[in-house]
Amino acid sequence: MDWQFTEDRPIWQQLTEQLTLKILKGEYPPGGRLPGVRELAAQAGVNPNTMQRAMAQLESDGLAVGSRTAGRTVTCDTAVIEAAARGRAKTAVEECLRILEELGYGPDRALVFVKEELHHE
Repeated sequence: MDWQFTEDRPIWQQLTEQLTLKILKGEYPPGGRLPGVRELAAQAGVNPNTMQRAMAQLESDGLAVGSRTAGRTVTCDTAVIEAAARGRAKTAVEECLRILEELGYGPDRALVFVKEELHHE
């Protein structure tokens, strides 16, 4: 996994975001076992306590389920995964619309612009 970090937010939050994205993309499928904290921490080059905090957040978000004997797995509840994906997509669209508005594109012009870009590809 190619871990990338910035200075603007705590590392554990960035780890959570990157792990969440891997779950949403299906790289860690529903019901699949997640690598252990120490393994992930070594891959990312972070302290295991930092990775533990990220993994605990995944559990809190409902994307991971912990077991004392089996480690952590991705939730089998695909509705939770879909809701997280929709939430992330909604945030991305809101950010895009905010930027377009700053550039002077109202809702109608923004929609035309987005449609043109979709057909341009």
